[in-house]
Amino acid sequence: MQQRLRRVLPLAVAGLLLAGCSTTVVQGTASPGAGEPVDVVADEFPITGVSDTPIDQFARNALADLNSFWADAYPEFFGEEFQPLENGYFSVDSAAVDAGAYPETGIGCEASPTAPDSVAGNAYFDPGCDLIAYDRNLLEELATDYGRFLVPVVMAHEFGHAMQGRFGFAESGRSIEDETQADCLAGAWTAWVAAGEAEHVAVRAPELDDVIRGFLFLRDDVGSDPEGTQAHGSYFDRVSAFYEGFDGGVQPCRDDFGTDRVFTAATFSETDLANQGNAPYSDIVGWIGQTLPLFWQSIFPDAFGKEFRPPALEAFDSTAPDCGSLGRDDRDLGYCPDDDTVYYDETDLTGPAHDELGDFAVATALSLPYSLAARDQAGLSADDGAATRSAVCLTGWYTAQWYNGGFLDSLEVSLSPGDVDEAVQFLLTYGGNPKVFPDVASSGFELVGAFRTGFLQGGAACDLAS
Repeated sequence: MQQRLRRVLPLAVAGLLLAGCSTTVVQGTASPGAGEPVDVVADEFPITGVSDTPIDQFARNALADLNSFWADAYPEFFGEEFQPLENGYFSVDSAAVDAGAYPETGIGCEASPTAPDSVAGNAYFDPGCDLIAYDRNLLEELATDYGRFLVPVVMAHEFGHAMQGRFGFAESGRSIEDETQADCLAGAWTAWVAAGEAEHVAVRAPELDDVIRGFLFLRDDVGSDPEGTQAHGSYFDRVSAFYEGFDGGVQPCRDDFGTDRVFTAATFSETDLANQGNAPYSDIVGWIGQTLPLFWQSIFPDAFGKEFRPPALEAFDSTAPDCGSLGRDDRDLGYCPDDDTVYYDETDLTGPAHDELGDFAVATALSLPYSLAARDQAGLSADDGAATRSAVCLTGWYTAQWYNGGFLDSLEVSLSPGDVDEAVQFLLTYGGNPKVFPDVASSGFELVGAFRTGFLQGGAACDLAS
């Protein structure tokens, strides 16, 4: 967070100002189809320099299924026949490059020869040669640290660039547009896999959580210039684009990545550089205590025909208060309707979240039970899975108001680069913890999807009907 003035936007419209496709909360589980995935035979799908290791086989399987997906999708959405990559695919072991495994042009082509060791720590599409090259050590690292399905997603992202090489890169020349559009196309392919359409790869529901966590590794550093020639986008920018494709398929990826698209990536101010965009814990708690009542008092009368009564916010140290499931289950976070209070554990939850994730993780945490309090006042459920998902969505809306300067007439504090990312991190880190998220059968992937929906669409998408 940063204390500096920004343009004030009315709360009623601030949540509608970000470009993006209408999204829905992902429900259910992703699973393979009736048949078990089968490996592609090497002779049927050659990769230059390939090994017989499982990671190369996994990459080959994904690339084969990407060809199948785009053979159908490209004619449908772009009106032309799909053209396979002219110069194919290249695998490199960056730890022990075998130059003899490659032609004289290396991992390039006659028009652009490229040394195999230049791919170290990377995977990319070469538009000049129409090929994809990857470092299999990088893929192994990603699979180990972030789950196996991040490998196919990386392949799908690079394949997205190959499709851009056919239908056109961003006219603006902005790297961030091209990179997030490729993320969107990867999301569209992942949904196709999740629906059981792929022959060679499959994805299980928990792996989608891992994929979203993996984007934290793949994002730009917080505070990076979004206009940079290699800009890929913030964590939220990249995750949001992936969801857009997962929820909506190829069409929004094709149509919604123009020059009017807004990104949350931003450069640090001098103040941000000094503290990396993080305010002291006591400051952020105080600001939350001001903005949550402002937010709900501004929207509640129109939405529910009565005034909003702000609940109390009270911290505790490790031992939860004796109020229903809060005390019975020794919860770290929750709303107590008996005394109209939002309770939070500073020792075991909000303090560590602030130190490990950042200041806006605290705002995300406190907004969740506060939203349940608002639902309770509105006569809606506040203690089931639907209520929790709604609260996550409403927290996305609250975040969008702050992001768009909706509180600046009362509080000269605005979000810093990375704050929205911290909200996503909080949901993924604590989404599976029953002390934080009780009464919910949603995965972290679904919770982040609900947050994104509220951020982009506002409260109308947050299940506030009685």
